[in-house]
Amino acid sequence: MTITHLVTHSGGFHADELLSSVILTRVFPNATLVRSRDSAWTTPAPDKIIYDVGRDYNAEAQIFDHHQRPNPLREDGQPFSSFGLIWAHYGRDYLRAFDVPDADIDDIHASFDTGFVLPIDLVDNGDLAPASAGQLSGLTLPVLLGTLKPTFDNRNPDADDQAFAGALPIARAFIEASIAGKAAKRRAQSVVQEAIAKAGQDRVLELPTGMPFRSAIEKAEADHLLFVVHPRDSDWAITGIRLSGDSFEQRADLPATWAGLTDEALEQACGVTGAKFCHNGLFIAVAANREAALEMADLAVKEASKA
Repeated sequence: MTITHLVTHSGGFHADELLSSVILTRVFPNATLVRSRDSAWTTPAPDKIIYDVGRDYNAEAQIFDHHQRPNPLREDGQPFSSFGLIWAHYGRDYLRAFDVPDADIDDIHASFDTGFVLPIDLVDNGDLAPASAGQLSGLTLPVLLGTLKPTFDNRNPDADDQAFAGALPIARAFIEASIAGKAAKRRAQSVVQEAIAKAGQDRVLELPTGMPFRSAIEKAEADHLLFVVHPRDSDWAITGIRLSGDSFEQRADLPATWAGLTDEALEQACGVTGAKFCHNGLFIAVAANREAALEMADLAVKEASKA
């Protein structure tokens, strides 16, 4: 059956589903990209490919999530993200659509998987710090921008100028996004500082929305804080506090017994009605409402105090 829809989750995005979308939209150029968590969209059907959402990995049913337990692993035991799963199943089709010769497809597929896809998978699963990913893959910003240069056998006399014109908006987007992010962190500091004052000696910090908080917590020397809760679009998040921007190591992890669980299974594990999801990496969990989020955070604090 013809693929008519490519479905991933709504809300904040990460590299894995964004890059998966690059692959799938080239392989299925006539399909409509849908971002939703509505079960009507995230339920498998022959005309849909669902990725990074749906809480299942079943290639025959065309659903490619990695957040459930047990999570899908490579043959060497390293974890997949949705990007790795999509590349494994559709990467060769992508290369064919990119006019790569058949004789070269397997080698390029494997090389790209090792040097580009795997670091994304590891970062998304919390198994590799973002800063280390660039060292592992060599995919620093200068290198990535360098890949936008024309190939050696492009004989078009305007090739360099055309490549430069194509690279310019990409480079501009990186610069402007970086500056906007730094400005947003400054705006967030006063909000976080006010929340810290309100929290007192509580180990859980409640924020009015998702925002950068680590640098403000460090600046306030609020070393007693272990977890942050805040509302999202239609639910609430409970997150850990990283020790640094270059590491996934946290002041405290969420309880190990919650890892990869969803809905009823997570409610049973933690005893909180409204518990919805806990990442395998134990750095974020989701609850249906504020009360459930705070209850889960309090349980996480108690568990961390036993360590």
